[in-house]
Amino acid sequence: MRVCIYRGTQEVGGTCIEVQVKGKSLVLDVGLPLNVEDSIQNLPPVKGFLERNEHLLGVVISHPHQDHYGLSKYLLSESMVFMGAATERILKAATLFTPSGVSFKNVVHLESGKPLSVGPFTVTPYLNDHSAYDAYSLLIDADGRRLFYSGDFRGHGRKAGAFQRILKHPPTDVDVLLMEGTTIGRSGVEAKFQTEEQLEACFVRHMQKSKGMVLAWTSGQNIDRLVTIFKACKKSSRQLILDLYTAEILRVTGNPKLPQGFWKGIRVFLPASQKRQVIKNQQFGLVDEYRKNRIYPSGLAEEAARSVLIFRPSMAKDLGKAECLKDARLIYSLWSGYLRQEKMRPFHEWLKVHQIPLTACHTSGHASLDDLQRFAKAIAPKTLVPIHSFETKRFEEFFANVKRKQDGEWWEVP
Repeated sequence: MRVCIYRGTQEVGGTCIEVQVKGKSLVLDVGLPLNVEDSIQNLPPVKGFLERNEHLLGVVISHPHQDHYGLSKYLLSESMVFMGAATERILKAATLFTPSGVSFKNVVHLESGKPLSVGPFTVTPYLNDHSAYDAYSLLIDADGRRLFYSGDFRGHGRKAGAFQRILKHPPTDVDVLLMEGTTIGRSGVEAKFQTEEQLEACFVRHMQKSKGMVLAWTSGQNIDRLVTIFKACKKSSRQLILDLYTAEILRVTGNPKLPQGFWKGIRVFLPASQKRQVIKNQQFGLVDEYRKNRIYPSGLAEEAARSVLIFRPSMAKDLGKAECLKDARLIYSLWSGYLRQEKMRPFHEWLKVHQIPLTACHTSGHASLDDLQRFAKAIAPKTLVPIHSFETKRFEEFFANVKRKQDGEWWEVP
């Protein structure tokens, strides 16, 4: 078994790993790096990505975050792609609303704990606790070698049970563990991260403080966080207003236990940008799904004081025109680094103009150092290869049997 990590040995994001056995290849993730243009020019040089090659058997997408699937839209249309069923639906639903959405022709679904034969490879997915829905670790068996790819994971989310199951029933006899370390080097990583349940209390506190509308800025695909916000709304006697995109992402998960746009206590708002996409693509049936719970711009001001709206800056003009921002408060629930980017300056000015205070309620989508160490100890690999981290050089401080690799380097699994 030979392995090449095209990206990920020195950075978070852009993950792409090729595993080769007896001339056949399987690729794990085709991510868009955080700091490069979304362009076919940045597709890793894997034989079979841009030209037909019988040796490439397919691409496995571990979860629906752009830094793991973002460049897959440039693959040949006939490429075989392996991913969770909900992941496929989420990425397809997103195509109407954002350029980051993608639809595939040839898909085989991953199911947690069920081995899948792909040529000389046996792929066994392990459901993960992560801020992306339908996320997996992947065990690759071939040629008498076992490689375990952690994907992205954590142990403090609403699916923490999945993390505990891996700790209690880990794959055995793992030759190489490719393990993420996103939080290594970040300040405060030594401490335990807040759980989603603890974060819920943070949201409740700020919702109760607000006299006007609460704007909750989070990812429409962070399902755990949307559940947290909905639960906080119920405790604060507020209704939750979803935009159509977020309502659709929740619907296509196929999980009826998750908040839905047709539930009592939930309304659905159609921002102008999404309305244009619906009209352009004649997807009027999507809007009809939520007709009974729809809230129009003219109704936002009247409902503001008892509402929490899932927000993103593209909605700023809609909300300004609706005159629903008196005494509003914004709760930020994303990585704090985004707010420091130069492109966020107009957003900060918008907050000042409307006198909207910004507070943060957030917890990481990635494992703390303690959980990373528990994970590595449970897997007990013969070799641990660091990936998905800006601080791979520090892994030896915290883990045993570490062997660092370089991007583009081919190496044998011992």
